[in-house]
Amino acid sequence: MAEIATKLPIKSEKSTAPAPAGNWTAPFESLRREVDRLFDDFHPFDFRLPSARSIFGRELPTLRNAGWPVAPAMDLVEKGKEYEITAELPGIDEKNVEIKLANRTLTIKGEKTEEKEEKDKDYYLSERRYGSFQRSFQLPEGVDADKIDASFAKGVLTVKLPKTAEAQKAEKKITVKAA
Repeated sequence: MAEIATKLPIKSEKSTAPAPAGNWTAPFESLRREVDRLFDDFHPFDFRLPSARSIFGRELPTLRNAGWPVAPAMDLVEKGKEYEITAELPGIDEKNVEIKLANRTLTIKGEKTEEKEEKDKDYYLSERRYGSFQRSFQLPEGVDADKIDASFAKGVLTVKLPKTAEAQKAEKKITVKAA
């Protein structure tokens, strides 16, 4: 059965607050990875008990393998007449994706929730996971903000940022010469 791409609205905000500089979560994520690496490399003693690794023969979820990254990877590609941002957002519904444009900054937000319950005569397992992300991109000069288009199909978000006519004309191809 063919799945049709869903168009997502892009909200424009008229505010004058400057966009946040940089990714403020990067230092914390780097620190967490370094601490995890230090504990993983410490082999003389294993403080974990074998029985603590699983309950009822099932592996316990760990932060590293939980599959809830801080933000999904996004690709930004410049094409002839537009820029294109793509992001794989598995398990996220298009109604949980929001795109805003303010002060030449495009912000993509998303949220994912998952609940799981297992009942057996010997045990009851209930898990809930929640996660959200936000990525912001400073738009380059020459993007026609009124014509930005976003679609979502099969777990992939595609945002097209068309260039203005002036920006398309301003491009110049430079030939590389052999020395």
